[in-house]
Amino acid sequence: MIQYARNADNRHKTGGLDKRNPFDNEGKSPFEECVEILTEIATNLWKMMLNNGIPALAASARRLLWYASRHLSPRRVFSFPHVLVIIWVIVLLRGERWVFYYKVNHCLWDKWEEWPADAKPHHLVFIADPQLIDPHSYPGRPWPINPLTMTITDNYLRRGYHELQTQLQPDSLFFLGDLFDGGREWKTEKGDFKDAPWAKPHPKGEAEYVTSWLKKYRDDFWLREYKRFSDIFFKPYESGGFAHDASRGRKVVASLPGNHDLGFGSDVKVPVRDRFAAYFGEPNRIDIIGNHSIVSVDTVSLSAGTSDRASPEKLKHIFGPAREFLDGVKDAKLRAIEDQLHFWANEPNSHPFNGKIEDADTIKPDSGGARNVSGVTDFPTILLTHVPLYRLPGTPCGPMREHWPPAKHPKEENGRIVDDGNAITVAAGYQYQNVLSEDDSVRLINSVGNVVHVFSGDDHDYCELVHSHSKNNVREITVKSMSMAMGVPTPGFLMVSLWNPVDGTGASLLESAGTNRLATMQTHLCLLPNQIRTYFAYIYLGIFTVVALAIRAFLVPVLRLTPFAMDLDASDRAAAGYLPLYKDKVEDTENATGTYNGAHGGGYSSSGSYSRSLPTRAGSTHTNTRSRDVSNSNNSASAPRGSSRNGKNKHRNGSSVGGSAWGWAGKEPRIEINRDNLFGGPLPSQGSLWRAASGRPRITAGFIAKELWASLWRVVWMTFLMFAYLTYEG
Repeated sequence: MIQYARNADNRHKTGGLDKRNPFDNEGKSPFEECVEILTEIATNLWKMMLNNGIPALAASARRLLWYASRHLSPRRVFSFPHVLVIIWVIVLLRGERWVFYYKVNHCLWDKWEEWPADAKPHHLVFIADPQLIDPHSYPGRPWPINPLTMTITDNYLRRGYHELQTQLQPDSLFFLGDLFDGGREWKTEKGDFKDAPWAKPHPKGEAEYVTSWLKKYRDDFWLREYKRFSDIFFKPYESGGFAHDASRGRKVVASLPGNHDLGFGSDVKVPVRDRFAAYFGEPNRIDIIGNHSIVSVDTVSLSAGTSDRASPEKLKHIFGPAREFLDGVKDAKLRAIEDQLHFWANEPNSHPFNGKIEDADTIKPDSGGARNVSGVTDFPTILLTHVPLYRLPGTPCGPMREHWPPAKHPKEENGRIVDDGNAITVAAGYQYQNVLSEDDSVRLINSVGNVVHVFSGDDHDYCELVHSHSKNNVREITVKSMSMAMGVPTPGFLMVSLWNPVDGTGASLLESAGTNRLATMQTHLCLLPNQIRTYFAYIYLGIFTVVALAIRAFLVPVLRLTPFAMDLDASDRAAAGYLPLYKDKVEDTENATGTYNGAHGGGYSSSGSYSRSLPTRAGSTHTNTRSRDVSNSNNSASAPRGSSRNGKNKHRNGSSVGGSAWGWAGKEPRIEINRDNLFGGPLPSQGSLWRAASGRPRITAGFIAKELWASLWRVVWMTFLMFAYLTYEG
């Protein structure tokens, strides 16, 4: 209708013809239409704000100030629930922060080292099996439990590692494998990721998830896991700084793989190993640290050479690189030592390239000539392997093994002590083997040469032993896992102090003094917090909090304490001990009829009542009445009782007859009849029939529940926010 009138008007102005462009309305773009609509909405909102918004904001501000003044009053700020919150904050800071500092502080180098006063040892730390939790760890756990588990375990590693770097400031740090938990399961971008025909099947708990893992967790997921590892361990490494001159050559090495990173033996996938080496470095390597040769060997791949699941020809691509490394490791050690001696002496490289141009097709690997290292003395060698060396079943691990301490009465077999509980179990399964084979263990010791100590991981708990004569009686320490999720209550790491002063040829000055070769090395196990104890402390404090608040809620009306709940109704406020907000009225029966009958000097009235009415919230009514009816057969007079809709009698003439007679003018004291004494026989010799109305507070379950809920909720949400903040900050 409106549109028709508008068109008619346009035709009148243009001589009966509508000369407007019929596409004017369609000429606006969607963006212009949106801008026009938003402009109109903003204009309307601004008008509404000018009319109603400013008063509403002012009212809200006044309400906020009033609310803040109530909650920030000194009595409320320093109330008992807030005292409990302070206790919770202290306990959380201790469990999530301070305890890490105290634990690592007990491991400071000077508290256990026993070097000469002028010694400058090289400080080395071994970390085993951080094994970052991922979807492979607990495949059955739903969201958000699994992400929360990952966050908590990452924070544990991050806090322990932060204290390690800031307090201990190690010169070098080596990881002993199993950096990830499911690294071997995440598909590579290139290469064949299919399981070999001889591969062992997945366990029942994992088999149902393998297909989904291949679809969801590919190479990009592994890269995110690598970044996650770097954020925890690589970035904070720079905070360690340089402690002294022995810190030259400070490094962190994480290239030693574990079975959770690559797999084990014949099940290792070469593309997975290549990806690991591309980001973490060559698995088989030699490092000269503190005048010691540290040799790392990829034993999870080396174990394929002694596997019985396939012929050596089919598995050579797996164990071949490790075998080749072992074949030339002795000469490689001496060359590395020679280079290190020249570096320490600030001498140029004694074996520069001659710059000769040769044909790549005809050149031979040894055409440059082998380096003469006959004048170089081998440094004491430390062997690093993820999987421990072989030992006979039942070989005890010593008193520092936490999960299975030594038996009180171990048995003896063939002249040796056997303690199956305290030993590393000699067993194997899907993608794991608890110890290397005897052949691989002997090959390692003999090929590397001059091995004075072996450090390994994989078992997650501490184990220290001396091997048999076939392995040159070498001492081995299996390092504890640093993760709180590896089944060992108390995680930790191993500290190693190296001091081996040498001459220009690499010969140890300690050996010339007749010192034992192990005197160049001292070790110390540093334990991190037991997180189970920390969580039990939270549970105990939680139980104490509930009990304490429940007792307080019960005592609030008894001891007339200030309630913490601020939304109590009038009856609850009265029970809580607030000052009365009302005044008792004299009953109409007494006013109208002269209850006390003072003019005639008679007894008491035949009927009396006592009523108390409490103010309530708006929109609700609450009355609390008490009546006492007493009959006396000797008194024939009966006063009429007035009534009203509210149960109260109205004054007939606005004056109190009884009050006027007694001269109290409505201020007479309140009395209550002891009915037990009245109807219980003759009056007792002591005591009185009349007593003052009791002022005892009423204890109701509703009041206690409301007070308990208000105070408990305050403690819960403030404590939760503190824990969430500490968790978010890591």
